[in-house]
Amino acid sequence: QVQLVESGGGLVQPGGSLRLSCAASGSIFSINAMGWYRQPPGKQRELVASISGIGVTIYADSLKGRFTISRDNAKNTVYLQMNSLKPEDTAVYYCHAVGTRSWGQGTPVTVSS
Repeated sequence: QVQLVESGGGLVQPGGSLRLSCAASGSIFSINAMGWYRQPPGKQRELVASISGIGVTIYADSLKGRFTISRDNAKNTVYLQMNSLKPEDTAVYYCHAVGTRSWGQGTPVTVSS
């Protein structure tokens, strides 16, 4: 079993930045790829970005250039740097250990003036 804990969400003005963190613990040997997903209010959960064990990244097309996923294997932590935030980025952001059933509890991000 893998436990994932997100942090770093909050309220930010349009054009601002946030960095989300996801700390993994438990059976981390079973983790290969990690992903960030988000669920906007009233919408379905969607992929934001993922990163493999060797650092290969995949991004949602609409977010390329603004969001950056990275990982620190020594700290068992995955990050999501979000820049130039827009109101439509408002969502609950979730961390997921790809290939497992493990999801974090989510961290809310609100982009508003």
